[in-house]
Amino acid sequence: MDIEIIGAESLGVRGLCCFVKTGNRKVLIDPGVALGYRRYDLLPHPIQVAVGERIQKKIIKRWSQATDIVISHFHGDHIPLANANPYQLALKRVIGLNQKIRILSKDLSHLSAIEKKRVESLSLNLKKNLISVEGKRKGPMTFSKSVPHGEANDNSETVMMTKFEEGRDVFVHASDIQLLNDEAIFKILSWSPNIVLTGGPPLYLSRLSKNQIERAWHNAKQLAFKVDILILDHHLLRNLEGVRWLSRLSLETGKKVICAADFMKRPRMLLEAKRRQLYKDMPVPKSWHEDYAKGKVSTKKFLKNTYVK
Repeated sequence: MDIEIIGAESLGVRGLCCFVKTGNRKVLIDPGVALGYRRYDLLPHPIQVAVGERIQKKIIKRWSQATDIVISHFHGDHIPLANANPYQLALKRVIGLNQKIRILSKDLSHLSAIEKKRVESLSLNLKKNLISVEGKRKGPMTFSKSVPHGEANDNSETVMMTKFEEGRDVFVHASDIQLLNDEAIFKILSWSPNIVLTGGPPLYLSRLSKNQIERAWHNAKQLAFKVDILILDHHLLRNLEGVRWLSRLSLETGKKVICAADFMKRPRMLLEAKRRQLYKDMPVPKSWHEDYAKGKVSTKKFLKNTYVK
């Protein structure tokens, strides 16, 4: 089994996109990109935009090679969008690409209003029906029932987790669970994985309570003790406290707890967490974002400051 993590916060963008090759399947999971439209009242720095452009190109390349697309949920950092802002993957860039591809998703009967619109847009533009696979097995893949996007509540959105099996290798992609729901953790552990890729808690949000942080920590420790490699990223690494969280978790458990960049053997690019510093170190003309949206300027001069190949 070959696992390539394409986009995540430690790789410079919002998302949890990866490409898994197993047997005769090539599976692209959560093919979307976002940059956090505003953070610290600042639009994405051009270095972030440059990294986002390169990762979008990678996703498009893998889309053209994939046998299957798996969509855990329909947020804008996990799918291409018809109404993408300048820093997201536009749906038009994959229309007509790889017509034989299968698109597998969570059940369409329990979507939020905005998710329903996005499903309709995907299906219409790609001229494909999305295949509901919740709780099913497809070849080397097994899919969970929907679990909460974060903590369960009456208005909770949901995500679908995916297990890959090849020989003794078991890899679980558990997007956006934020380690806040015990049901999701129990399901992951029941699959007995070697490697888990999941989103940690959003420590950057002031509304996250002490109890929620403690629950996420407890659940992270459960996973760390049971798997060979625990990859925590996404929401967790939108601020530098997430890096300290990773280090402390590794120290306390004595286990391999890493981020996506570590797994891919790349330098950590915590660009959203460092957005203020980027603007301080490399000032940006006031008109840059407007000009970029109109195609009048490019990220070319910023590319030398990125590590994306």
